[in-house]
Amino acid sequence: MTAVAVLTAATPVSAQTLNSGDTAWMLTASTLVLFMTLPGLALFYGGLVRAKNLLSIFMQCYAICCVVSLIWAAFGYSLAYAGDAPWIGNLGNSFLANLGAVRIGTSMPESVFALYQMTFAIITPALIIGAFPERAKFGFVLAFSALWVTIVYVPVAHWVWGGGWLAAAGVRDFAGGIVVHTTAGISALVAALMLGVRRGFPSQMVPPHSPSLTMIGAAMLWVGWFGFNGGSASTAGSSAGSAILATHLAACAGALVWMVIEWRQHKPTTVGIATGCVAGLATITPAAGYVGPLGAMMIGAVGGLTCYAATVFFKSRLKIDDTLDVFTVHGVGGILGSLLLAPFAKTALGGTGLPGADTLSGQFQAQLLGVGVTLVWSAVATWLIIRLLRLFGPVRVDEEAEFNGLDLSEHGERAYDLG
Repeated sequence: MTAVAVLTAATPVSAQTLNSGDTAWMLTASTLVLFMTLPGLALFYGGLVRAKNLLSIFMQCYAICCVVSLIWAAFGYSLAYAGDAPWIGNLGNSFLANLGAVRIGTSMPESVFALYQMTFAIITPALIIGAFPERAKFGFVLAFSALWVTIVYVPVAHWVWGGGWLAAAGVRDFAGGIVVHTTAGISALVAALMLGVRRGFPSQMVPPHSPSLTMIGAAMLWVGWFGFNGGSASTAGSSAGSAILATHLAACAGALVWMVIEWRQHKPTTVGIATGCVAGLATITPAAGYVGPLGAMMIGAVGGLTCYAATVFFKSRLKIDDTLDVFTVHGVGGILGSLLLAPFAKTALGGTGLPGADTLSGQFQAQLLGVGVTLVWSAVATWLIIRLLRLFGPVRVDEEAEFNGLDLSEHGERAYDLG
C-alpha cells in the first residue's frame, strides 16, 4: 500500500533482513489505526447522531471490525497482495498461510504487514456507515460491509497497492486517498441516495446530541492518523517522520480554515473544527509521504475550504442526506488530495519529486485515471450490492423503529438512562 510496496510490486527487490525497530513501529502503527475505528470513529460518529442511536453506531463499528477481520484473514489479504496479476491476486495466502518471514520490499514480518493492512480494511467500510445512520437495519449493515470489502476494497487495494494495473500505470497513493477515502466516499453517496433521507430531513434537522463525544473521537482520529499515514512508510525512518509531520500540519490547517468560515457566519463550533480537522487529514492522506511542510499546509487548507463548500452544497442545495458528511469530507478530500499530489510533490515546493522521468502532467493524468476508475467501480458495485440485498429483505427500518431509535429497535438497549 505504501510507496515501498508499490515500488516492490513494480520492481523485484532482494529480500531484506528483519529490522526490530521497523517491526516495532509497524505494530504500533497497526494499533493506532485500529484505535481510529475503535473507539475513535465510533465516538466521532456517535456524538453526531441523536442520543437514541448512539449504541447502534458503536455496535456497527465493533461488528464491522469483527466481520472484516475474518474476511481479510480468510481471503482478503491474499487476493489483495498475493501474486502479481494486474486485476486481482491469488489465494496462495488464504487464512494467512504461507506468509514470508520478511515481507518482500520491507524489513518486517509479513504477518505484521498483513495485520497493518487489516486495520485499513476495517476502517474503510466503517467510514461508510456515516452516510446512513439512524435508519439502516443492522443486518443490512453487516451484509453490505462484508460484500463491499470483498467486491470494492480488495480489488482496488490490489490495483493500487498490490502491484496491479493502476500501480503499473504510475498511480501513487501513499496512505489511502484513492483506496480508502475515494472508495468509501463515493460508496457512501450512492448508499445515502438509495436508502433515502431520515424522517424530517431537511426541515427538522436535529443537532448532534453530544459534541463532546465528537470532539473526543476526532482527537483519537487525529492521533491514530499518525499510524495511518506514518505507518504507510513501512519503516521507522525519515519517510515516516515527514509523513507524520505533513499529516499534523494539514490537520491544523483544515481545522482552522473550517473554523474561520463558521466564525464569519455565526460562531465557531466544536463540531466544525473537528470536521475541518478530519477534512485536512483525509486530503493529505494520499500525498503525506511525497510533500513537504509547505505543501501539507496548503493541501490541508484547500481541503478544509473545499470540503466545507461541498458539505453546504450537497446538504443545503441538493438535499442529499449523507448524514455525517462521508462523501463531502472523505470522498471529496481523498479525491482532491490524490490530484494535488502531482503538483505538490515537486521539489520546488519541498516535495520528494516525481519518480524517474515523470512529468507533472503525466503524474496528474495517472492520478486522474486512478480516481476516475475507482469512482466508477465503487459507485456501480455499491449500487449492485444494495440492489442484491434488497432481494432478501428491507435495508432500512420501518418508521416506528426509526422514531424510537435504533438502539432500542435493533438492539434492545439504551445508551442513557433518561428515566
